[in-house]
Amino acid sequence: MTLSLVHVQPTTGTVAALTATGGVAVGGYVHHAWRGIGACATQGLATNPWYPDTLRVVLSDSGSAGQALSQVVSADPGASRRQCLVMDRQGRAVVHSGTDNLPVVAAACRPTVAAAGNMLAGSEVIDALLWGFLEQACINAEAAWREVEPPHYRDDYEALLPEMLVAALEAALEVGGDGRGTRSAALRVESFCAAPIDLRVDWSETPAAELRTLIERVREPTFAGFLASLPLR
Repeated sequence: MTLSLVHVQPTTGTVAALTATGGVAVGGYVHHAWRGIGACATQGLATNPWYPDTLRVVLSDSGSAGQALSQVVSADPGASRRQCLVMDRQGRAVVHSGTDNLPVVAAACRPTVAAAGNMLAGSEVIDALLWGFLEQACINAEAAWREVEPPHYRDDYEALLPEMLVAALEAALEVGGDGRGTRSAALRVESFCAAPIDLRVDWSETPAAELRTLIERVREPTFAGFLASLPLR
């Protein structure tokens, strides 16, 4: 019932997450990003809002994404109803997609970036989401997509992560998005060199467009100056 993308840059510790769904207020329940630690998206037929607590602890203790995911799934009697995407600080990603999730269920993982979804209009939604991000952020998008090389990111890409996330979402929505229609979307970017950006559209007929408008507001000089004045740690 949701599509998500997570990204971790191991060199700088920057972490980003994007989520969209056909339901209300996706940003309050699904994705979590922790700079220098990792990220997750907990979604599916029914999300488990307690997964992030354990995932963050395991990832903070230098556990791998696989170890963190295994711990939450094994302790959850409702794991068959969950889809959970986890990425650790080294950019390693794993996905759990329970058997009770409604089709179309899909996931695609590359080093440092991964996407997953359920109740999608088609598996091409996740392909479009991941490719949309790689195409903008990487200098070797084609090779990274074909898994011939790991992604190599453009020197200045982190400054434009919010815009890149929205463009990737737009590409996914163009091929169908959530099978019910997409009504809420959110993104978060966590960095050691800038204040967090946490934007949410809780209900809209055009959530991607409204996210883009919010980014434009954030980029306006007055608010950009306010963000620049905040302490970084």
